[in-house]
Amino acid sequence: MPMHVVCPDCDAVNRLPPERLGARPKCGACGAPLFRGKPVPLDAARFRRHLARGDLPLLVDFWASWCGPCRAMAPQFEAAAAALEPEFRLAKVSTEEAPELAAELHITGIPLLVLFRGGREVARQAGLMPAGRIVAWARAQA
Repeated sequence: MPMHVVCPDCDAVNRLPPERLGARPKCGACGAPLFRGKPVPLDAARFRRHLARGDLPLLVDFWASWCGPCRAMAPQFEAAAAALEPEFRLAKVSTEEAPELAAELHITGIPLLVLFRGGREVARQAGLMPAGRIVAWARAQA
């Protein structure tokens, strides 16, 4: 059964057989790679589209530019993206740029990792984490 993968560039929804996820698939609409091994920056609208339309587990780093631990975790989260794609989609959402989304999701502290599957939150983990721990935590929740 095909999976729905939202393009990290144009947000088009692509249908892929699960066995093709690791074959460097490209977006049928814009031709961009569907996986780059890097987190996708999302605003509130794009977050909602990836959450509602994508079939991959969505691991989101909620952060802010003024937050020192958030900045320290950024390279760790990027390294985790390289290890977890294509089994997960990793994304970053700035709570400064999407305060309404942060309020809706009851985000009271950052950095905060939230894992969504099937459009619903399944786990959250607060605080700075090294890449290996992010990877292990995400896989343990999936």
